[in-house]
Amino acid sequence: MTQQLILDLLPAPSPTLDNFVIGPNQEALDALRHCQPGRAVYLWGAPGAGRSHLLQAIAADEHACYVSAQRAHQVLHDIATADNLSWRRIAVDNVELLDQAGQAALFALYNRWREVASTPEAFALILAGDRAPLSMPLREDLRTRLGWDLVFRLQLLSDQDRVQALTTRASERGLSLSPDVINWVLTHYSRDIRQLSALVDALDRYSLAKHRAITVPLLKDLLASRQDTNP
Repeated sequence: MTQQLILDLLPAPSPTLDNFVIGPNQEALDALRHCQPGRAVYLWGAPGAGRSHLLQAIAADEHACYVSAQRAHQVLHDIATADNLSWRRIAVDNVELLDQAGQAALFALYNRWREVASTPEAFALILAGDRAPLSMPLREDLRTRLGWDLVFRLQLLSDQDRVQALTTRASERGLSLSPDVINWVLTHYSRDIRQLSALVDALDRYSLAKHRAITVPLLKDLLASRQDTNP
């Protein structure tokens, strides 16, 4: 079974700031928790560092908007040119993928953000990309704007962080994972912590249904059964 198939079979829980495993990224998480209208935060890091998790989490309520690069042009243009602004947080993900029209729309949004920063229409702007601002494959005036306020590099979780995340998630469900189960997961599974959480949840349900302890054979049986039911 390929890793991608395993990930497809085990949907991840919805991202929140609380289920983000911090690791070495405490400063970035604190900045997001306290990000007020009128401020901007740019996050960058390698795939799997948690950029999309944090942006989706920060934009999860009715006063926030999450925008992916694939549909950014029209959405960002509409926000930047709206007569009245109702959003308090706008999150723009994968900015390195913006086409020319998307970059122009984000540039306009930055200008609107600056214009209303000290007014009741002020909003926070949270963005994420795969590299530092000045290294982005974007127009020059947009690259400089990415670094206007707070910038944080997200670091990948270490194996120790992932062990702690697995152990904590299992403990929350009243489970105890043996070292061989944890080692198997670390060797064969994704670094995405939401996928790890989904795996623990699935193991819990499966072990209860089968009346078996959580072992490596049970884990393999679970993944095999998911493959059989999702060809």
